[in-house]
Amino acid sequence: MADKKRAVTMEKLVALCKNRGFIFPGSEIYGGLANTWDFGPLGVEFKNNVKKAWWKKFVQETPYNTGLDCAILMNTRTWKASGHLGGFSDPLMDCRSCKARHRADNLVEDYCKKHNLDIKVESMDNDALESFIAEKKINCPVCGKSDFTPIRKFNLMFKTFQGVTEDTVNTVYLRPETAQGIFVNFKNVQRSSRLRVPFGIGQIGKSFRNEITPGNFIFRVREFEQMELEFFCKPGTDLEWFSYWKNYCKNFLLSLGLKEENLKLRDHSPEELCFYSKATTDFEYNFAFGWGELWG
Repeated sequence: MADKKRAVTMEKLVALCKNRGFIFPGSEIYGGLANTWDFGPLGVEFKNNVKKAWWKKFVQETPYNTGLDCAILMNTRTWKASGHLGGFSDPLMDCRSCKARHRADNLVEDYCKKHNLDIKVESMDNDALESFIAEKKINCPVCGKSDFTPIRKFNLMFKTFQGVTEDTVNTVYLRPETAQGIFVNFKNVQRSSRLRVPFGIGQIGKSFRNEITPGNFIFRVREFEQMELEFFCKPGTDLEWFSYWKNYCKNFLLSLGLKEENLKLRDHSPEELCFYSKATTDFEYNFAFGWGELWG
């Protein structure tokens, strides 16, 4: 759908959600807090219906999976072992002129979309991002100048303290994803439920990421809920199961009423894959602001 033919704009969507009681700005009577949203009477019912449908389809109706509800706060050693403390970061650049902060990969992605360039931004390292921005003279979206600081890593985890003293010993983090609670309980679930691979563990819960550039209403926020399934299988059968669950997910979305013409599946190229991944597919949807990732 071309933008000029788009019947639903972000402005109309945000206004509708607020006026009909779906979503309200957080802390609105005290001036609000950027990028926080409260689900109203209809919004919470809508969200709960989606969660119930997912739980029924991915946990209750399948013979392979079971569920968990894990703590948000975890031992800090969990995040060190998973690599989040050292590597869960975004490439941050500051505009020297207006002091606005930007994700370098977002600047490149937006430039490529505007100029119809087919470039795999996910496969670019920090040096490549810096070189591309300098070579193309990409401008700051806020002030229009092209004068950025070098890229520096910005860790996305929210830090807090457990107990009465604020020191390194009592440092804990709000979880940036629900997967780690599943991984650390793998043996507990397997033993208590007497499961053998292949089996999956699903969880629905809050996650927190200190995003550099949140926005697009509720489509990129710092506090959000995830519906996550981790599936464990025997070596050599992984790609077969990947195909099974990819089709399972697509059929679930279509069963909710999504139109297939507004949904497309994008397989990652080998350059885009994480070091631990053999295959990754993004489910992209034609939102009011254009195509964006819905599921991955």
